[in-house]
Amino acid sequence: MRIILNGEPAEVNAATLAAALEELGYGEGPFATALNRDFVPAGERPETRLTEGDAIEIIAPMQGG
Repeated sequence: MRIILNGEPAEVNAATLAAALEELGYGEGPFATALNRDFVPAGERPETRLTEGDAIEIIAPMQGG
């Protein structure tokens, strides 16, 4: 299905947010997620269903100073 990932078009076969993150190579790393601008806690990602055109934002902490 077509989604928007961090503002860019993407294609995934996954039905849930957790599966999409795995498919996209994000794994378990420390990051925050939002689906259509709503924060999704890590524990809710496996049950969060995706639909065509959903917008996923992934925010990862940056290192440095």
